[in-house]
Amino acid sequence: MKLGENLTKDEKKLMHKLFWRSGPMYISVNPVTMGGAGFAYALMPFINKFYSRKEDRAAALERNTQYFSTTIPCASFIMGIAASMEKENAENPDFDENSINAIKTSLMGPLAGIGDSLFWGVWRVVCAGIGITLAKQGSFLAPILFLLMFNIPNYLMRYYGGILGYSLGSKYIKKLYANGMIEVLTKAASILGLIMVGAMTISTVLFTTKLHLTMGGKEILNVQNVLNTIFKGLIPMLVTLGCFKLLNKKVGVIAMIFGIVVLGIVMSLLGIV
Repeated sequence: MKLGENLTKDEKKLMHKLFWRSGPMYISVNPVTMGGAGFAYALMPFINKFYSRKEDRAAALERNTQYFSTTIPCASFIMGIAASMEKENAENPDFDENSINAIKTSLMGPLAGIGDSLFWGVWRVVCAGIGITLAKQGSFLAPILFLLMFNIPNYLMRYYGGILGYSLGSKYIKKLYANGMIEVLTKAASILGLIMVGAMTISTVLFTTKLHLTMGGKEILNVQNVLNTIFKGLIPMLVTLGCFKLLNKKVGVIAMIFGIVVLGIVMSLLGIV
């Protein structure tokens, strides 16, 4: 069966809108939600179609503006799944709406790894190599060929990825509910999402102290080595949990960012980091 053949005429129109809206996902990127606002913008046609009540639309938009970050060519696949889950949520009063973000969080990390490696790490280099070779020969087709080679697979994956995600979501979510497996899927997705958040924390929150004790010109204690022995990544984890605690106390994200910058500068001047 041809991909998307089972979609209705209205659903095909919605998928076209999803495709065009998925491109500028990071145009409003911020450190709090990354591409969350762009994700919600792409899903707005579905939300407006599926929900008739203003309160339900507002809740869906708020739900879909939460943190989201993945490679753009892969994003539309997750958008399609989220759209199908929003449809199920609108039609089924027993649907667990928390499962929508659980699925999004669990998928964005693995797809980012695949997309970044495939598009940025491999395919972009191949396209650039061919373009550079032509440019050295003086061919005016070099930049045109580079753009075509890189962007055609990009756009195809964005378009058909959204259709695939929506089709699979619509097909399998109903089966999961019928089999009683949706709770298992939601819990598994939540666990995987937490694992991805933990991996992001250890890779992006960095802290290395310069503190050490010397005696007779010889180092007798390296504080960083001691911290690593106790728990590798202990300080980054404590910083992350501290920020989470401040968020729960309604401290603004911008205030926290400036606070961390000032603290980092002071600690650097004192020779701590």
